[in-house]
Amino acid sequence: MGMSRAEKAWVLYDVGNSAFVLVMVTAIVPIFFKEYSAAGLDRATSTAYWGYANSCASLVLALFAPLLGAFADYGRKKMLFVFFLIVGLVFTLSLSMIGKGQWVLCLALFIPARIGWAGSNIFYDSMLVDVTSPSRFDHISTQGYGWGYVGSVIPFVAVISLILSAGMADGLPVSAVKTGFLLVAAWWLMFSLPMILHVRQTSGMSPSSAPVRDAFSSLFDTMRQIAQKKTILLFLGAYFFYIDGVGTIISMSTAYGHDLGFGVKMLIVVLLFIQLVAFPFALLYGKLASVFSTRTMLLTGIGLFCCATLLAFLLAWITDPFQKQLLFWLVAFLIASSMGGLQALSRSYFGRLIPPEASAEYFGFYNVFGKFAAIVGPLLMGITGHLTGDTRWGVLSILVLFVIGGLLLSLVKEPLDGSDASDRF
Repeated sequence: MGMSRAEKAWVLYDVGNSAFVLVMVTAIVPIFFKEYSAAGLDRATSTAYWGYANSCASLVLALFAPLLGAFADYGRKKMLFVFFLIVGLVFTLSLSMIGKGQWVLCLALFIPARIGWAGSNIFYDSMLVDVTSPSRFDHISTQGYGWGYVGSVIPFVAVISLILSAGMADGLPVSAVKTGFLLVAAWWLMFSLPMILHVRQTSGMSPSSAPVRDAFSSLFDTMRQIAQKKTILLFLGAYFFYIDGVGTIISMSTAYGHDLGFGVKMLIVVLLFIQLVAFPFALLYGKLASVFSTRTMLLTGIGLFCCATLLAFLLAWITDPFQKQLLFWLVAFLIASSMGGLQALSRSYFGRLIPPEASAEYFGFYNVFGKFAAIVGPLLMGITGHLTGDTRWGVLSILVLFVIGGLLLSLVKEPLDGSDASDRF
Protein backbone atom coordinates (compact mmCIF):
# COMPACT_ATOMS: atom_id res chain seq x y z
CA MET A 1 0.00 0.00 0.00
CA GLY A 2 1.36 3.40 -1.02
CA MET A 3 1.42 6.50 1.14
CA SER A 4 -1.25 9.19 1.10
CA ARG A 5 -0.36 12.82 0.34
CA ALA A 6 -0.54 13.68 4.04
CA GLU A 7 1.70 10.74 4.96
CA LYS A 8 4.25 11.76 2.33
CA ALA A 9 4.20 15.37 3.51
CA TRP A 10 4.73 14.22 7.10
CA VAL A 11 7.67 12.01 6.08
CA LEU A 12 9.21 14.84 4.05
CA TYR A 13 9.45 17.07 7.12
CA ASP A 14 11.80 14.50 8.63
CA VAL A 15 13.90 14.84 5.48
CA GLY A 16 14.14 18.59 6.06
CA ASN A 17 14.67 18.85 9.80
CA SER A 18 17.18 15.98 9.92
CA ALA A 19 19.69 18.26 8.19
CA PHE A 20 19.66 20.44 11.30
CA VAL A 21 20.49 17.45 13.52
CA LEU A 22 23.34 16.21 11.36
CA VAL A 23 24.99 19.51 10.48
CA MET A 24 24.11 21.82 13.36
CA VAL A 25 23.98 19.42 16.35
CA THR A 26 26.17 16.46 15.47
CA ALA A 27 28.76 17.29 12.83
CA ILE A 28 29.74 20.82 11.90
CA VAL A 29 28.70 23.18 14.70
CA PRO A 30 30.48 21.21 17.46
CA ILE A 31 33.71 21.43 15.46
CA PHE A 32 32.98 25.06 14.49
CA PHE A 33 32.44 25.85 18.16
CA LYS A 34 35.55 24.07 19.44
CA GLU A 35 37.95 25.30 16.75
CA TYR A 36 36.60 28.79 16.02
CA SER A 37 34.02 30.16 18.44
CA ALA A 38 35.73 28.71 21.52
CA ALA A 39 39.27 29.32 20.27
CA GLY A 40 41.51 29.73 23.31
CA LEU A 41 39.55 27.40 25.60
CA ASP A 42 41.04 24.02 26.43
CA ARG A 43 39.39 20.90 24.99
CA ALA A 44 37.71 19.65 28.17
CA THR A 45 36.27 23.09 28.96
CA SER A 46 34.88 23.71 25.47
CA THR A 47 33.34 20.21 25.43
CA ALA A 48 31.76 20.93 28.81
CA TYR A 49 30.30 24.25 27.60
CA TRP A 50 28.91 22.52 24.52
CA GLY A 51 27.26 19.95 26.79
CA TYR A 52 25.83 22.69 29.01
CA ALA A 53 24.33 24.47 25.98
CA ASN A 54 22.60 21.31 24.76
CA SER A 55 21.28 20.69 28.28
CA CYS A 56 20.00 24.26 28.55
CA ALA A 57 18.06 24.03 25.28
CA SER A 58 16.48 20.78 26.42
CA LEU A 59 15.56 22.20 29.84
CA VAL A 60 13.75 25.25 28.45
CA LEU A 61 11.57 23.19 26.15
CA ALA A 62 10.96 20.45 28.71
CA LEU A 63 9.48 22.98 31.12
CA PHE A 64 6.89 24.20 28.62
CA ALA A 65 6.23 21.16 26.39
CA PRO A 66 3.23 19.67 28.29
CA LEU A 67 1.36 22.97 28.52
CA LEU A 68 2.08 23.76 24.86
CA GLY A 69 0.87 20.29 23.95
CA ALA A 70 -2.36 20.71 25.90
CA PHE A 71 -2.95 24.09 24.23
CA ALA A 72 -2.18 22.62 20.79
CA ASP A 73 -4.85 19.93 21.12
CA TYR A 74 -7.48 22.68 20.87
CA GLY A 75 -6.87 22.94 17.13
CA ARG A 76 -3.50 24.71 17.35
CA LYS A 77 -0.94 22.04 16.45
CA LYS A 78 -0.18 23.59 13.07
CA MET A 79 0.12 27.12 14.44
CA LEU A 80 2.64 26.10 17.10
CA PHE A 81 4.49 23.89 14.64
CA VAL A 82 5.00 26.85 12.30
CA PHE A 83 6.01 29.18 15.15
CA PHE A 84 8.81 26.92 16.39
CA LEU A 85 9.86 26.21 12.82
CA ILE A 86 10.35 29.94 12.20
CA VAL A 87 12.32 30.32 15.46
CA GLY A 88 14.61 27.46 14.45
CA LEU A 89 15.18 28.84 10.97
CA VAL A 90 15.89 32.41 12.09
CA PHE A 91 18.47 31.46 14.71
CA THR A 92 20.10 28.91 12.42
CA LEU A 93 20.67 31.72 9.94
CA SER A 94 21.97 34.01 12.70
CA LEU A 95 24.81 31.60 13.52
CA SER A 96 26.48 32.74 10.30
CA MET A 97 27.27 36.05 12.05
CA ILE A 98 29.52 34.54 14.76
CA GLY A 99 33.10 35.83 15.05
CA LYS A 100 36.21 34.05 16.29
CA GLY A 101 36.33 33.61 20.05
CA GLN A 102 32.67 34.61 20.49
CA TRP A 103 31.72 31.38 22.20
CA VAL A 104 29.12 33.04 24.45
CA LEU A 105 27.28 34.54 21.47
CA CYS A 106 27.57 31.26 19.57
CA LEU A 107 25.89 29.34 22.39
CA ALA A 108 23.32 32.12 22.89
CA LEU A 109 22.23 31.71 19.26
CA PHE A 110 22.57 27.94 19.09
CA ILE A 111 20.29 27.36 22.11
CA PRO A 112 17.14 29.00 20.60
CA ALA A 113 17.93 27.40 17.23
CA ARG A 114 17.85 24.00 18.89
CA ILE A 115 14.72 24.95 20.87
CA GLY A 116 12.99 25.88 17.61
CA TRP A 117 13.96 22.59 15.99
CA ALA A 118 12.92 20.49 19.01
CA GLY A 119 9.72 22.49 19.59
CA SER A 120 8.52 21.98 16.02
CA ASN A 121 9.18 18.25 16.45
CA ILE A 122 6.77 18.02 19.41
CA PHE A 123 3.87 18.99 17.16
CA TYR A 124 5.28 17.11 14.18
CA ASP A 125 5.43 13.90 16.25
CA SER A 126 1.92 14.44 17.61
CA MET A 127 0.52 14.78 14.08
CA LEU A 128 1.45 11.17 13.34
CA VAL A 129 -2.06 10.33 14.62
CA ASP A 130 -3.53 12.88 12.17
CA VAL A 131 -1.93 11.50 9.01
CA THR A 132 -2.30 7.73 9.39
CA SER A 133 -3.96 4.88 11.28
CA PRO A 134 -2.52 3.07 14.36
CA SER A 135 -1.79 -0.05 12.30
CA ARG A 136 0.55 2.04 10.10
CA PHE A 137 2.30 3.98 12.90
CA ASP A 138 5.45 1.81 12.84
CA HIS A 139 5.66 1.92 9.05
CA ILE A 140 5.17 5.68 8.65
CA SER A 141 7.35 6.58 11.65
CA THR A 142 10.29 4.48 10.41
CA GLN A 143 9.79 5.87 6.89
CA GLY A 144 10.21 9.33 8.37
CA TYR A 145 13.42 8.50 10.18
CA GLY A 146 14.75 6.40 7.31
CA TRP A 147 14.24 8.99 4.58
CA GLY A 148 15.32 11.66 7.04
CA TYR A 149 18.77 10.05 7.13
CA VAL A 150 18.95 10.00 3.34
CA GLY A 151 17.67 13.56 3.03
CA SER A 152 20.10 14.93 5.59
CA VAL A 153 23.03 13.47 3.65
CA ILE A 154 22.43 15.77 0.66
CA PRO A 155 22.91 19.12 2.48
CA PHE A 156 25.62 17.48 4.60
CA VAL A 157 27.58 16.50 1.49
CA ALA A 158 27.01 19.98 0.04
CA VAL A 159 28.38 21.60 3.21
CA ILE A 160 31.35 19.22 3.32
CA SER A 161 32.07 19.90 -0.36
CA LEU A 162 32.15 23.62 0.39
CA ILE A 163 34.54 23.05 3.28
CA LEU A 164 36.88 20.74 1.35
CA SER A 165 36.90 22.94 -1.76
CA ALA A 166 37.88 25.89 0.44
CA GLY A 167 40.82 23.88 1.79
CA MET A 168 41.64 22.94 5.37
CA ALA A 169 45.37 23.56 5.37
CA ASP A 170 44.93 26.60 7.61
CA GLY A 171 42.26 25.05 9.78
CA LEU A 172 38.49 25.07 9.46
CA PRO A 173 37.38 27.33 6.53
CA VAL A 174 34.95 29.48 8.44
CA SER A 175 33.30 31.25 5.49
CA ALA A 176 32.43 27.89 3.91
CA VAL A 177 31.01 26.64 7.21
CA LYS A 178 28.84 29.75 7.57
CA THR A 179 27.55 29.31 4.03
CA GLY A 180 26.68 25.78 5.07
CA PHE A 181 24.43 27.16 7.81
CA LEU A 182 22.46 29.04 5.13
CA LEU A 183 22.11 25.86 3.06
CA VAL A 184 20.77 23.94 6.05
CA ALA A 185 18.12 26.60 6.72
CA ALA A 186 17.06 26.63 3.06
CA TRP A 187 16.82 22.81 2.94
CA TRP A 188 14.84 22.71 6.18
CA LEU A 189 12.38 25.33 4.93
CA MET A 190 11.92 23.68 1.52
CA PHE A 191 10.88 20.33 2.99
CA SER A 192 8.67 21.98 5.59
CA LEU A 193 6.35 23.43 2.95
CA PRO A 194 4.51 20.13 2.13
CA MET A 195 3.84 19.66 5.85
CA ILE A 196 2.44 23.18 6.12
CA LEU A 197 0.30 22.80 2.97
CA HIS A 198 -1.02 19.24 3.18
CA VAL A 199 -1.16 18.11 6.83
CA ARG A 200 -4.19 19.05 8.89
CA GLN A 201 -5.07 18.39 12.50
CA THR A 202 -7.89 15.83 12.41
CA SER A 203 -7.89 14.84 16.08
CA GLY A 204 -8.09 17.00 19.16
CA MET A 205 -10.30 18.51 21.80
CA SER A 206 -13.59 20.27 21.08
CA PRO A 207 -13.18 23.99 20.38
CA SER A 208 -12.97 26.07 23.54
CA SER A 209 -13.70 29.72 24.30
CA ALA A 210 -10.95 29.65 26.94
CA PRO A 211 -8.24 27.35 25.51
CA VAL A 212 -5.51 28.52 27.90
CA ARG A 213 -7.61 27.83 31.00
CA ASP A 214 -8.82 24.53 29.58
CA ALA A 215 -5.25 23.62 28.61
CA PHE A 216 -4.15 23.96 32.24
CA SER A 217 -7.14 21.88 33.38
CA SER A 218 -6.45 19.22 30.74
CA LEU A 219 -2.78 19.20 31.70
CA PHE A 220 -3.53 18.25 35.30
CA ASP A 221 -6.06 15.62 34.17
CA THR A 222 -3.46 14.06 31.89
CA MET A 223 -0.88 14.06 34.68
CA ARG A 224 -3.33 12.11 36.85
CA GLN A 225 -4.06 9.69 34.00
CA ILE A 226 -0.38 9.05 33.36
CA ALA A 227 0.22 8.46 37.07
CA GLN A 228 -2.61 5.91 37.12
CA LYS A 229 -1.71 4.06 33.90
CA LYS A 230 1.16 1.71 34.63
CA THR A 231 1.90 0.94 30.98
CA ILE A 232 2.32 4.58 29.96
CA LEU A 233 4.25 5.48 33.10
CA LEU A 234 6.64 2.55 32.72
CA PHE A 235 7.24 3.31 29.08
CA LEU A 236 7.97 6.98 29.77
CA GLY A 237 10.37 5.96 32.54
CA ALA A 238 12.16 3.54 30.22
CA TYR A 239 12.19 6.12 27.42
CA PHE A 240 13.71 8.71 29.75
CA PHE A 241 16.74 6.54 30.42
CA TYR A 242 17.48 4.99 27.04
CA ILE A 243 16.74 8.08 24.96
CA ASP A 244 19.08 9.98 27.29
CA GLY A 245 21.86 7.73 26.07
CA VAL A 246 20.86 8.10 22.43
CA GLY A 247 20.60 11.88 22.61
CA THR A 248 23.90 12.22 24.42
CA ILE A 249 25.71 10.12 21.83
CA ILE A 250 24.19 12.18 18.99
CA SER A 251 25.04 15.58 20.49
CA MET A 252 28.40 14.74 22.08
CA SER A 253 29.94 12.12 19.77
CA THR A 254 31.79 14.55 17.51
CA ALA A 255 33.21 16.50 20.45
CA TYR A 256 34.26 13.23 22.12
CA GLY A 257 35.87 11.94 18.91
CA HIS A 258 37.73 15.22 18.59
CA ASP A 259 39.04 14.80 22.16
CA LEU A 260 40.22 11.28 21.31
CA GLY A 261 42.44 12.74 18.60
CA PHE A 262 40.46 11.82 15.46
CA GLY A 263 40.82 14.40 12.71
CA VAL A 264 38.01 16.53 11.34
CA LYS A 265 38.01 14.74 7.97
CA MET A 266 37.67 11.31 9.54
CA LEU A 267 34.87 12.45 11.85
CA ILE A 268 32.98 13.84 8.88
CA VAL A 269 33.40 10.64 6.85
CA VAL A 270 32.25 8.53 9.79
CA LEU A 271 29.16 10.69 10.25
CA LEU A 272 28.32 10.32 6.57
CA PHE A 273 28.75 6.55 6.92
CA ILE A 274 26.36 6.54 9.90
CA GLN A 275 23.68 8.40 7.95
CA LEU A 276 23.88 6.05 4.96
CA VAL A 277 23.82 2.88 7.08
CA ALA A 278 21.04 4.21 9.32
CA PHE A 279 18.63 4.55 6.39
CA PRO A 280 18.13 0.86 5.52
CA PHE A 281 18.32 -0.22 9.15
CA ALA A 282 15.58 2.23 10.19
CA LEU A 283 13.27 0.76 7.53
CA LEU A 284 14.37 -2.75 8.53
CA TYR A 285 13.36 -2.09 12.13
CA GLY A 286 9.89 -1.12 10.92
CA LYS A 287 9.51 -4.38 9.00
CA LEU A 288 10.94 -6.55 11.78
CA ALA A 289 8.62 -4.90 14.33
CA SER A 290 5.66 -6.49 12.53
CA VAL A 291 7.36 -9.88 12.86
CA PHE A 292 8.96 -9.83 16.31
CA SER A 293 6.92 -6.99 17.96
CA THR A 294 7.84 -3.36 18.43
CA ARG A 295 9.06 -3.86 21.99
CA THR A 296 11.43 -6.65 20.95
CA MET A 297 13.03 -4.41 18.35
CA LEU A 298 13.32 -1.58 20.87
CA LEU A 299 15.13 -3.88 23.27
CA THR A 300 17.39 -5.02 20.43
CA GLY A 301 18.32 -1.42 19.68
CA ILE A 302 19.04 -0.72 23.35
CA GLY A 303 21.28 -3.78 23.50
CA LEU A 304 23.30 -2.62 20.49
CA PHE A 305 23.68 0.82 22.03
CA CYS A 306 25.00 -0.81 25.22
CA CYS A 307 27.70 -2.51 23.16
CA ALA A 308 28.53 0.70 21.31
CA THR A 309 28.81 2.70 24.55
CA LEU A 310 31.12 0.17 26.19
CA LEU A 311 33.36 0.07 23.12
CA ALA A 312 33.41 3.89 22.98
CA PHE A 313 34.69 3.94 26.55
CA LEU A 314 37.39 1.38 25.73
CA LEU A 315 38.50 3.53 22.76
CA ALA A 316 40.15 5.99 25.11
CA TRP A 317 42.49 3.27 26.42
CA ILE A 318 43.73 2.01 23.04
CA THR A 319 47.04 3.44 21.83
CA ASP A 320 47.58 1.52 18.59
CA PRO A 321 46.29 3.83 15.79
CA PHE A 322 45.02 1.01 13.54
CA GLN A 323 43.13 -0.75 16.34
CA LYS A 324 41.71 2.54 17.52
CA GLN A 325 40.36 3.41 14.08
CA LEU A 326 38.97 -0.09 13.57
CA LEU A 327 37.12 0.02 16.89
CA PHE A 328 35.84 3.52 16.13
CA TRP A 329 34.31 2.26 12.88
CA LEU A 330 32.69 -0.64 14.73
CA VAL A 331 31.15 1.76 17.22
CA ALA A 332 29.87 3.87 14.32
CA PHE A 333 28.26 0.82 12.69
CA LEU A 334 26.53 -0.25 15.92
CA ILE A 335 25.14 3.25 16.40
CA ALA A 336 24.00 3.48 12.78
CA SER A 337 22.28 0.11 12.85
CA SER A 338 20.06 0.95 15.81
CA MET A 339 19.74 4.74 16.06
CA GLY A 340 16.89 5.38 13.63
CA GLY A 341 14.92 2.26 14.47
CA LEU A 342 15.06 2.94 18.20
CA GLN A 343 13.86 6.53 17.84
CA ALA A 344 11.19 5.80 15.21
CA LEU A 345 9.68 2.81 17.00
CA SER A 346 9.65 4.69 20.31
CA ARG A 347 7.48 7.33 18.64
CA SER A 348 5.07 4.84 17.09
CA TYR A 349 4.98 2.65 20.23
CA PHE A 350 3.95 5.63 22.34
CA GLY A 351 1.45 6.73 19.69
CA ARG A 352 -0.46 3.48 20.17
CA LEU A 353 -0.52 3.89 23.95
CA ILE A 354 -2.26 7.28 24.00
CA PRO A 355 -5.71 8.70 23.10
CA PRO A 356 -5.48 10.37 19.65
CA GLU A 357 -7.62 13.36 20.64
CA ALA A 358 -4.97 14.37 23.21
CA SER A 359 -1.94 13.41 21.14
CA ALA A 360 -0.17 16.80 21.31
CA GLU A 361 -0.52 16.90 25.08
CA TYR A 362 0.72 13.34 25.54
CA PHE A 363 3.55 13.92 23.11
CA GLY A 364 4.32 17.02 25.15
CA PHE A 365 4.95 14.73 28.11
CA TYR A 366 6.80 12.34 25.83
CA ASN A 367 9.09 15.19 24.88
CA VAL A 368 9.42 16.30 28.51
CA PHE A 369 10.90 12.92 29.33
CA GLY A 370 13.04 13.08 26.21
CA LYS A 371 14.21 16.62 26.85
CA PHE A 372 14.93 16.13 30.54
CA ALA A 373 16.82 13.01 29.52
CA ALA A 374 18.77 15.12 27.02
CA ILE A 375 19.76 17.38 29.91
CA VAL A 376 21.17 14.61 32.08
CA GLY A 377 23.54 12.93 29.64
CA PRO A 378 25.39 15.95 28.21
CA LEU A 379 25.42 17.58 31.66
CA LEU A 380 26.89 14.43 33.16
CA MET A 381 29.58 14.28 30.49
CA GLY A 382 30.28 17.97 30.91
CA ILE A 383 30.63 17.80 34.70
CA THR A 384 32.75 14.67 34.50
CA GLY A 385 35.02 16.27 31.92
CA HIS A 386 35.40 19.37 34.06
CA LEU A 387 36.16 17.46 37.25
CA THR A 388 38.52 14.88 35.78
CA GLY A 389 39.89 16.75 32.77
CA ASP A 390 38.97 13.66 30.72
CA THR A 391 35.57 13.06 29.09
CA ARG A 392 35.98 9.28 28.78
CA TRP A 393 34.54 8.62 32.24
CA GLY A 394 31.28 10.34 31.37
CA VAL A 395 30.84 7.91 28.49
CA LEU A 396 30.75 4.94 30.85
CA SER A 397 27.82 6.43 32.79
CA ILE A 398 25.73 6.34 29.61
CA LEU A 399 25.88 2.54 29.68
CA VAL A 400 24.01 2.57 33.00
CA LEU A 401 21.25 4.67 31.44
CA PHE A 402 20.73 2.14 28.63
CA VAL A 403 20.64 -0.77 31.07
CA ILE A 404 18.02 0.89 33.29
CA GLY A 405 15.96 1.86 30.26
CA GLY A 406 16.03 -1.67 28.90
CA LEU A 407 15.00 -3.19 32.23
CA LEU A 408 12.03 -0.83 32.57
CA LEU A 409 10.95 -1.38 28.96
CA SER A 410 10.93 -5.15 29.51
CA LEU A 411 8.10 -4.57 32.02
CA VAL A 412 5.90 -2.66 29.54
CA LYS A 413 3.04 -4.53 27.86
CA GLU A 414 2.95 -4.52 24.07
CA PRO A 415 0.44 -1.83 22.95
CA LEU A 416 -2.47 -2.56 20.67
CA ASP A 417 -2.21 -1.64 17.00
CA GLY A 418 -5.93 -1.50 16.42
CA SER A 419 -8.60 1.01 17.31
CA ASP A 420 -9.81 -0.48 20.60
CA ALA A 421 -8.63 2.29 22.87
CA SER A 422 -10.74 1.10 25.79
CA ASP A 423 -8.12 -1.49 26.70
CA ARG A 424 -5.52 1.24 27.05
CA PHE A 425 -7.45 3.61 29.33
